[in-house]
Amino acid sequence: MELWNTTLENSFLLTGILQDSKYPGLVCATIAFLYLVAMTSNGLLLLLIAMDKRLHVPMYFLLSQLSLMDLLITTVISPKILVDYLCGQSTISFSGCGFQIFLTLTVGGAEDILLAFMAYDRYVAIQHPLNYMVFMRPKVCWSMVAISWLLASMNALVNTIYTMHFPFCRTREISHILCEIPPLLKLACADTTKYQFVLYTVGVTFLLIPLSGILISYTLVLTAVFHMPSIQGRKKAFLTCSSHLTVVGLYYGPLVFIYVLPSAYHNPHQDNILSVFYSIITPTMNPLIYSLRNKDVLGALKKLLGKGPSGPKL
Repeated sequence: MELWNTTLENSFLLTGILQDSKYPGLVCATIAFLYLVAMTSNGLLLLLIAMDKRLHVPMYFLLSQLSLMDLLITTVISPKILVDYLCGQSTISFSGCGFQIFLTLTVGGAEDILLAFMAYDRYVAIQHPLNYMVFMRPKVCWSMVAISWLLASMNALVNTIYTMHFPFCRTREISHILCEIPPLLKLACADTTKYQFVLYTVGVTFLLIPLSGILISYTLVLTAVFHMPSIQGRKKAFLTCSSHLTVVGLYYGPLVFIYVLPSAYHNPHQDNILSVFYSIITPTMNPLIYSLRNKDVLGALKKLLGKGPSGPKL
């Protein structure tokens, strides 16, 4: 097929969930609502953690970073979908496509690693409560955040540059709601077999290593919880850990289905729906999961509204 130059003037056409839907207006309104909720809930959670000094503990520091990542990932995707619908077009420039790939890989990868560090935080809090502030001192917490961003951005930069160096054919329709590497490689007028294998290996590694760390941490946590003499202590530990496990399930479930299972087990339409799930729905649900069942966060909200004191109970 005829090649086209990858210059700033060229663009791709995103044929994602709006084009597949019989009711694009309803889908667009739903995405707008979810984006508004995600911005409000994550922004409010960040504000509460920043303003209430009693929430300045490692668990809530890591939670604030998760909220920041959720804000970024949904902002990278949702406004673009809404603008495309309102303007009646779904194009994205070559440079814009590369930038979107880099941002989604960076934020998604950072959140992937951060969730593993959050599981470690719960392990330390339950297994080593007396030394919790030693193991999770500020320097360690900041190192966790820095490692999450650094590893994710390095992986994103390498994969983005290598993906965008391929020549692309005249057909420029990407069957996805955003620029992601797997659907983009289908447009490449070159043999990408080896690169797709490397990409698959890296993606599986990036997902399964943190997920394995989470499973190991919570196996140890649950073992410790079952041996707690206090029923109230067990209940509180289960409540705290269940919130994080729910977030982990919402985030990892779609990603494992898309990036770990072979392509024969899913199709572009399913990938579009799952992409909406982890990039729009999950960032909306995360702060609600952590706040609605968390007395510390609810207490901080009441304090902000002038209705009473708050304070964390580790």
